[in-house]
Amino acid sequence: MVYLFEDDAKICNAVTEALGRFGIVTESYSKASEFFQAIEENLPQLVVFGAIPSEGDSLSLLRRLRDMRVAGNLPVIVLTGLAEEADRVALLDAGADDCMSKPIGIREFTARVRALLRRAYPGTEVSEFRVGPLYVHAGSRLVTVNDEPVTLTKKEFDILLYLLRSGGTVVSRERLLTEVWGYSDGESRTVDVHIRTLRSKLGAAGQCVETIRGVGYCIRA
Repeated sequence: MVYLFEDDAKICNAVTEALGRFGIVTESYSKASEFFQAIEENLPQLVVFGAIPSEGDSLSLLRRLRDMRVAGNLPVIVLTGLAEEADRVALLDAGADDCMSKPIGIREFTARVRALLRRAYPGTEVSEFRVGPLYVHAGSRLVTVNDEPVTLTKKEFDILLYLLRSGGTVVSRERLLTEVWGYSDGESRTVDVHIRTLRSKLGAAGQCVETIRGVGYCIRA
């Protein structure tokens, strides 16, 4: 869960959509009172501070957050309209873990959020995989190709995830039957049909699923 303190609806929508593609839920707030009450009631994994002039400057709000007992170590990214290096340094010195100047690049922002979450919560990281245009988030069962979501059946996703977790090693049809279907004495053609459908749905990333004739399948860039 990420809390976003920002009054620009376009930024809120862009952040919510971008993080949502990686299974990260965002809650937005435009009033300091509601934001800090939410922090007291349910601590998020990370906070994103935008600039809301009517609610005070980001530096003061950041210091207020860091003074809260429950939020002292909470990861924070600040989105600032201030262009001067000294202003960004002041925010970092006040406790920001990262700082980006507006207008932000949404892809860079998303990458920074994910990197900060990985560093802050290494024991709870959900497996992510990237192979060429293919991205898979194991925990949320999210699959995208060129950043566009792809809908797979449970079996198709389980096949894809098992191949990804095999790290490029060739997996036999029998192994896939055992690991995905739960038996090893079934018709291997079942696997072939699912692989064919999987490739079709993956579109531009379909070629990442390779057939090793007479052996099985693997994932390669």
